[in-house]
Amino acid sequence: MDLEQTDPNTIEAALVTDKGTLVVTFFPEQAPQTVRSFLRLAQQGFYDGIAFHRIVRNFMVQTGCPHSRAGATGQPGTGGPGFTLPAEFSDLPHVRGTLSMARSRDPNSAGSQFFVVHGAHPSFLDGQYTVFGRVEEGLDVLDEIAAVDCDFGPMGERSTPRQRIEIRHIELRPRQQRELEGSDAAAGDGAADHEAEA
Repeated sequence: MDLEQTDPNTIEAALVTDKGTLVVTFFPEQAPQTVRSFLRLAQQGFYDGIAFHRIVRNFMVQTGCPHSRAGATGQPGTGGPGFTLPAEFSDLPHVRGTLSMARSRDPNSAGSQFFVVHGAHPSFLDGQYTVFGRVEEGLDVLDEIAAVDCDFGPMGERSTPRQRIEIRHIELRPRQQRELEGSDAAAGDGAADHEAEA
């Protein structure tokens, strides 16, 4: 797929994980640079083998840190792709199934890390993080990922999964027409707080 010649609105991504597949679509009008960056990284295989390193049930699941690959030595949650993206905040809400970029306290520090909202609508995230997509299929997979037992991490948050769940591969393909899975999937269900250094 030639990403330079393809409208991101016509693309969907199948995130194949250890728990099943999340099919996501994108919001290129609201977050054009973020969507393009995600698609390029996915096509390059950047996300292959990266784990969900931060899981907070009824809030969000976070992934995209290269330090979470098997054998990596860095602290999961602190890595990125070697560049940062400008914030592309919008009025899209963080509802269940929303994809949004993780970042540090600097609004313009997002890179490759992102989170998928699991809760109903943590509205305090709205306008603070870049919403760039949503889950079209696989909310049950999101539930399975969010259901894993977690230990307390270095920041004192019970969010370090005891079971490794990784993105095996991301397949980019033409977007299919489908009914939304659950009426809340259309909004944004944010999640990714202050310490998400991407």
